[in-house]
Amino acid sequence: MKTQYYTATSLDGFLADENHSLDWLMQFSMTSDYDEFIANVGAAVMGSSTYEWLLEHHVRLGSDNPQAWPYTQPVWVFSSRELPRVEGNIHYVRGNVRNFYDDIVAAAAGKNIWVVGGGDLAGQFYDQGLLDELIVTVASVTLGSGFPLLPRRIVNPPLRLVSVQQYGDAFAQLRYEVRRT
Repeated sequence: MKTQYYTATSLDGFLADENHSLDWLMQFSMTSDYDEFIANVGAAVMGSSTYEWLLEHHVRLGSDNPQAWPYTQPVWVFSSRELPRVEGNIHYVRGNVRNFYDDIVAAAAGKNIWVVGGGDLAGQFYDQGLLDELIVTVASVTLGSGFPLLPRRIVNPPLRLVSVQQYGDAFAQLRYEVRRT
């Protein structure tokens, strides 16, 4: 079981632009290992911006054609504010990630935990020594500004590069192990 931050980023290290848009990413046909990855996920965690993006773009809450919540795995949504709620195995929580980690591990039932996003939430897992791996798919675009991949200083010990995989002519996936002191 690993806690994995699996995400896509622009070449200059942004998850989304300053308006929380992923249009820069959606322009590509997605070729990746997502199906293999998600098959090994037992639970997921996300922040409020990621959750709200999913509500707007996948669930389409309030539209004429709303869709079901996209994950069958239990999901913990970390937020300091009240959010719209949808049906699904979703736990709305606030506070230190450490306080919920044992419950997330138990729910994952031996499978991996996916830190969906954002970067600050992944950083909170890192700060608590709970992040094991970063799987970052780098797209061939730059945004200039936006929401950073991982707003933390990780220098000593540095991350350990485990693998590099090319997907098409637009993506390179970097897999890093988080080393502990």
